Amino acid sequence: MSRISVRGLAVASATAVTTVGAVVGVASGAEQGSTTEPVEAAGTTTLLADIPDGQQVQQASLTEQIQAQSDAADATARQYAEQAARVQAAKDASAKKKAADKAEKLAKEKAEAAADQGDASASFPVKASYSVAAVQAMARTIVGSGQYACFSNIVSRESGWDYTATNASSGAYGLVQSNPGSKMASVASDWRTNPATQIRWGLNYMNSRYGSPCGAWEFWQGHSYY
Repeated sequence: MSRISVRGLAVASATAVTTVGAVVGVASGAEQGSTTEPVEAAGTTTLLADIPDGQQVQQASLTEQIQAQSDAADATARQYAEQAARVQAAKDASAKKKAADKAEKLAKEKAEAAADQGDASASFPVKASYSVAAVQAMARTIVGSGQYACFSNIVSRESGWDYTATNASSGAYGLVQSNPGSKMASVASDWRTNPATQIRWGLNYMNSRYGSPCGAWEFWQGHSYY
């Protein structure tokens, strides 16, 4: 081989090495201070296929971790929301029960107060005759449980719960022995045959004169009349 041929081969080889080094420098980055000028790349967009396999795995793992943390945060938020809803529902149920219990208690107290005071306006079916039990039931309703015992003590002694009882000497008539019996017409005209009319009149009389049936009974015990 001639000297020229050898020199030409050396130059070609050096050129090839320089070209390869430039390409490698562009791909991996030339060292600082290198005098090799970079070769301009055809494009600047990095594709997923251009990223080394190891880096792709790391990026996928990081994405999965972020998604897992997001899912866990969502699950925790749902748990807190569900727990808060359960707590609120329990509070609402407790408040409703308390309100219902209070309403029931008030209704019971009202009913007891009404029963204690009686209902003078209560109505009863008209019958041809009335048993003692039926007449006493009327009195409990009209007079009220609070005063019934005192009222009953007087009626038991005055008429024995006979709404047609008549005192031949005085003319007193009925359950409470109104004297004369016609006084009871101030309540209703059926005073002779309707125990409810007699009870209402007797209750009005005891309340106006003695304050209550128990006041009338207290007086009766000391005088045997009222």
